[in-house]
Amino acid sequence: MRSLIAILVCGSLVAGCANGTLEPRYQRPAPAVPAVFPTGPAYAPPPADDAPTPGWRDVFVEPKLRGVIEQALVNSRDLQVAVGQIEAARAQYHVQRAALLPTVNASASGDYAREYTGLPAQFGPPYTRVTEYQAGLGVTNYELDLFGRIRSLTKATREQYLATEEARKSTEITLVAQVASDWLTLASDESLLKVSQATVESGAQNLNLAQRRLTGGIGSQLDVSNADTVVEQARADVGRYTTQVAQDENALDLVVGAPVAVEALPTGIDDPGARLPALPGELTSDLLLRRPDVVEAEHQLRAANADIGAARAAFFPSIALTGSGGSTTSSLSRLFAGGTGVWAFNPTITLPIFDGGANSGNLAYAKAQDRIEIAQYQKAIQTAFREVADALADHGTIAERLRAQQALVGAAADSLRLSEALYARGSDSYIDVLTAQRTLYAAQQSQVAIQLTAANNVVTLYKVLGGGLANDTHPAH
Repeated sequence: MRSLIAILVCGSLVAGCANGTLEPRYQRPAPAVPAVFPTGPAYAPPPADDAPTPGWRDVFVEPKLRGVIEQALVNSRDLQVAVGQIEAARAQYHVQRAALLPTVNASASGDYAREYTGLPAQFGPPYTRVTEYQAGLGVTNYELDLFGRIRSLTKATREQYLATEEARKSTEITLVAQVASDWLTLASDESLLKVSQATVESGAQNLNLAQRRLTGGIGSQLDVSNADTVVEQARADVGRYTTQVAQDENALDLVVGAPVAVEALPTGIDDPGARLPALPGELTSDLLLRRPDVVEAEHQLRAANADIGAARAAFFPSIALTGSGGSTTSSLSRLFAGGTGVWAFNPTITLPIFDGGANSGNLAYAKAQDRIEIAQYQKAIQTAFREVADALADHGTIAERLRAQQALVGAAADSLRLSEALYARGSDSYIDVLTAQRTLYAAQQSQVAIQLTAANNVVTLYKVLGGGLANDTHPAH
């Protein structure tokens, strides 16, 4: 037993002296994007680089929407898959890390055999029974990590595990944004449905007036037909938006992962329920390095860098230790008595001489993978930069577009009211009423579309700025 302990101590000391690995020194690649985001008339002022990113609860303030998002975080199958992948990666990391330590196994056995003695019958029985009992501890093929091969593989597995953590965060941000987007789309279609229904009601009143004027001999069939076109067009839109609302609800149920209660559904886009805090200050592209997808790509790059170290270490000798110690005796009662101890120590050194180019191929593959991961990392930053720049450009003009559209709706409503009054007194033709009604209908539809664009821009900015992970307290796993 003392010999076995000595084996383990010596092996651990030798392995501990080799602290280094053969990995290349890691350096974060250049981002390959401008240092600051573009500026100009189209762009909103970006958030300050040191400003905390708001969490989703700070952005999505409408209680109904918050409830739906929380329901999705519990029930989403995509998020459950991401959490399962984290658990699998964590288990793989623990398996690989275990190779850094020796595996010690206890064993006990008994051997019973009948052996031929070869003696003549007059000198004794020709067969005898042999009994042997053994108990001990053993270490099998413990590799001394002199050149860091196992440590490099362990580091690579750890980086893969950390990458799955970031992938889970990215999945959660995407899920929150998708739920909000689907909820807002449903809200906008509800508003369009209401606009269509209101147009049917208003058009029906004008149609009734045109029919009365025709009956009284002061109107024309053309006025009746023109009034009827507006009513029928709006009725067709009512049917279309009724279907669209039902499909939006189905889409929301799917992304949430469970049926959404009727009381949690929106009634319109007038109060979008999504507000982004002010975006003052100056933003540099370094903020993008905190996005989960970018951090995930960097962990993948670090894993590839560690794989190079493991591939290099394969060119050097490896030492494996096998040892055991214990007790053996022919009598079970004397198994742990004095004088029955045995031990064995079998070190093995392996020096690669010829492998047909396998080690060289593995090293070339690891280096190629490292170059791929560098490109993937830089592409992730470039994609993030473009997404943020596009969202800021949209955010910079959306408020003015919405104000202008609201003013247009107000002017169109005034024009329709005046045209209807003049037509009722016989001072104007129905063509003016028809034109004003169509203008108002189109303006109201455009206003709803711009309101949806404005709300979705908030969702997009939340997503492309990396979500609000620092302020997010949802227990993901």
